[in-house]
Amino acid sequence: MIRAVVFDLDGTLIDSAPDIWRAASKVLESEGLPPVTVAQSRSFIGRGARVFVERMEHAVTGRNEPARTAHLHARFLHFYERAHEQTEIYPHVVDTLSLLRAQGLRFGLCTNKPLRPTQAVLAHLGWDALFEVVIGGDSLPVAKPDPAPLLAVLEGLELALAEIAYIGDSETDAETAARAGARFGLFTEGYRKSEPAQITHAFRFDDYRSLPAQLAGLS
Repeated sequence: MIRAVVFDLDGTLIDSAPDIWRAASKVLESEGLPPVTVAQSRSFIGRGARVFVERMEHAVTGRNEPARTAHLHARFLHFYERAHEQTEIYPHVVDTLSLLRAQGLRFGLCTNKPLRPTQAVLAHLGWDALFEVVIGGDSLPVAKPDPAPLLAVLEGLELALAEIAYIGDSETDAETAARAGARFGLFTEGYRKSEPAQITHAFRFDDYRSLPAQLAGLS
């Protein structure tokens, strides 16, 4: 029986790509480096801030230099914590979460977004108390697709794998769920790079209004 739903954040509950691109643009401009496009920035998302910066740096300079990468990463985090003005919640998420909560389901959050930017955007959206357990990309020594962050959320919720479903939008989320042994629901309107059929999932959906029935089918 499903007792809790664990969600990814960027590309799953919220479309934060415009703000992430804006943060990246400020970093590149301040360092006198060429810009990246919105599409490029979106393609860098999914494996955490450090990997995002590495991909961005390589795209604009053709290589990664450890000292420069570290500097760009620190600058990016500075802007990232303040980058939520253009972030939007995906359609029907709010009503669906309210419905699931009314049904007695609990919520956890497992994201590769660093914890401080995660907390900042949750506060901006009024979701400070929505998730019982929040694990960010820097909460542990490892990040997704290592299963440890998802298992840490389960530990915090004091639930077994059979009692949760994990909802995400990407190949990284699918691999995380598979390595943890969790059932995975794929939201197809996020930041995936492959066709949905190529991503392992227990179910998939493109409209949050269908999520309650999908979860009920797992029980």
